[in-house]
Amino acid sequence: MVNIFTDTVTKSVKTIILFILEVIIFLDLNNLFDIIGIIDFKTAFLIILTVSVINAILWPIISYFSLNFFVLTFGIGTFVIDGIILLILSYFIHGFIMEPADFITAPLLIGIINSALAIILNIDNEETYYRNIIRKRFDKSDDEQPDKRGFIFLEIDGLAYDVLVDAIKNDDMPTVKSMLKDGSHHLIKWETDLSSQTSSSQAGILHGNNNDIPAFRWVEKDNDNRIMSSNGFEDSGLIEERISNHHGLLSENGGSRCNLFTGDAPDFILTLSKLSDRHVFHTKTWYYLFSEPYFIARVIFLMLWDILVEIFSRIYHMIKNINPRLKRRGLKYFVARFGANVIMREAATSAIIGDVLNGKYDEVYTTYMGYDEIAHHSGIRDPDAFYALRQIDKQFSNIKRVIDTANRKYELIILSDHGQSVGPTFKMKYKLTLEDLVRTYLPEHTKIHSILYSNNDHIFDNVSLSTHLKQNKNRIEEEHEKLREVAEILRNKKDKLLDREFFNEAKPMINKIEDVANSIGFDIDLTHDDVVDIDEVETVLASGNLGLIYFTQWNKRLTYEKINDAFPDLILGLASHPGIGFIMVKSSVYGTLVFNDDNIYYLDDDHYKNPNDRFLDKYGDNIADHLRRTDSFKHVPDILVNSTYNVDDDQVYAFENLIGSHGGAGGTQQYPFIFAPKSWNPSEPIIGAENVHKFFKNEMNKIWDEEEKLKKDE
Repeated sequence: MVNIFTDTVTKSVKTIILFILEVIIFLDLNNLFDIIGIIDFKTAFLIILTVSVINAILWPIISYFSLNFFVLTFGIGTFVIDGIILLILSYFIHGFIMEPADFITAPLLIGIINSALAIILNIDNEETYYRNIIRKRFDKSDDEQPDKRGFIFLEIDGLAYDVLVDAIKNDDMPTVKSMLKDGSHHLIKWETDLSSQTSSSQAGILHGNNNDIPAFRWVEKDNDNRIMSSNGFEDSGLIEERISNHHGLLSENGGSRCNLFTGDAPDFILTLSKLSDRHVFHTKTWYYLFSEPYFIARVIFLMLWDILVEIFSRIYHMIKNINPRLKRRGLKYFVARFGANVIMREAATSAIIGDVLNGKYDEVYTTYMGYDEIAHHSGIRDPDAFYALRQIDKQFSNIKRVIDTANRKYELIILSDHGQSVGPTFKMKYKLTLEDLVRTYLPEHTKIHSILYSNNDHIFDNVSLSTHLKQNKNRIEEEHEKLREVAEILRNKKDKLLDREFFNEAKPMINKIEDVANSIGFDIDLTHDDVVDIDEVETVLASGNLGLIYFTQWNKRLTYEKINDAFPDLILGLASHPGIGFIMVKSSVYGTLVFNDDNIYYLDDDHYKNPNDRFLDKYGDNIADHLRRTDSFKHVPDILVNSTYNVDDDQVYAFENLIGSHGGAGGTQQYPFIFAPKSWNPSEPIIGAENVHKFFKNEMNKIWDEEEKLKKDE
């Protein structure tokens, strides 16, 4: 009782201080910039008092009837409404003169001042506002509340298990630490698929299906060489259509907030795969965001603060000479950073709190993206990245407090979809990009289309075939018809082909197979035309330290034999580069081959050419299974490339311009976490996002079945 009284007094004192400071600051700034004319303290006091009272009493009603207007104006309409209130007020307060042009600037100034002071004075907006206003609207009697338990899933994009453990030890995530300490939750490490990135992981977690998603971005040869991009509005919607069976994680009366995919939720906002859907602008979930008159003002203040933090971070990195570091982070990064670390964070929290107080949805899933964006550019354990985690943990604290007192019982689950691995970029380390390396082993005039960053959605080049190229392509196809006959015989005698010279000689495949065939007494007559002169577009893509090379003039996956025929130096050159950990290609004779320098892993046979050098082992016990699964995908690249992983310093070398990366294999990127209720225990290690989906579904159904059984027993 004493603590409740003390808290009430403390909050009351803080509120009074906030009000007085708001009046003083508004008065000084207004008179300095002459926004609504020169006013005195009494006038400023009456303006702030009246606006505060009207907002507290009438705003829930105003926002309910003006919701569509707020959504369509991206929140700017909230200032227009407050501007109208101020205009009406000007007719009743002597000395207060307001022009129509002040409709937005005056309420914006008041909102920013209020938000800044609330944050500085640590006055919990969710505690004071959501409980007192939103809850009144959504408060229902027990018989109206759903009588089964709900589930709130909070995803931290890109946070590795090991980094979370460090953040807990360093008190950067006190809310998570307290839940771990009181025994309500425990940590589970799981292993991602290959590729270890958001579209693959969220597809698996939310839909239970991430098949045929080989990377963040890939080429579909049979679809006019279209480049599919996970962050493209149209492409993300198409991906969801492919993976959904309409029974996703959120299909049982769920809500999707700020995600890549919906998980088949009937209600969704700020979900990329549905941004083109008109339904997204008509859901009442937007009400949660605009229930507070100063939500947009708060976001604007936090955006400005985040820009200052980023500037300070750059100066800090420069003074401390922190390496690796990205020296060039353009203006676009400021937008990407505060978009992920502020706008989406605040929107997610507001929506989730509204969902909990409403109690309507059985499962709700949201993604916090700020850490992932900052870690990409600053490093996975940089002070700036831990700053992002502290801000996310505050959101968890607000959400948890609301859950603890909500009418409906909700279980809270925190997780990540993948981790990140750190290291200098491939270009920093080796002074060339993956495109440069590939170009080294292609004919001089070959055109290459490369996307080695994550901010481009489509390929605009016209990928077509010249008459000359078609003729050469047909020649290779005819030649390999003959080679198929040879391959059938050689399959039974492939031990003859296991010597290193066969793979390590830089000569056309036709010559190699002819030499070996002759050596075993199989007489064939193959033409010896010049090596094919390819002069059209090849495509090189990157997902972190995973590279994808497509030869787009062939409409099917190109075999090792054909690649080696057309580009005799390419495979050997890539495999022998010190920055390349392994490459994977498909052979018509041997099945799938994984190369590293002069060693080979025969994926189909689970056999190393040199058993003393098991070069894949450092990528984890399950790397071969991951490669086999990726190898089965419809749109697997002609050559899959993974950078090397330096075990000693736990570094990978991203083909993108990122020092914290994910998408390939190696290091902490492969090991995210689940922070689950103590009773949730997987029967075996969780490997792959689809198995996370199964784990969640199983645990939810188990709880619902138990509740149903109890009802029947009663």
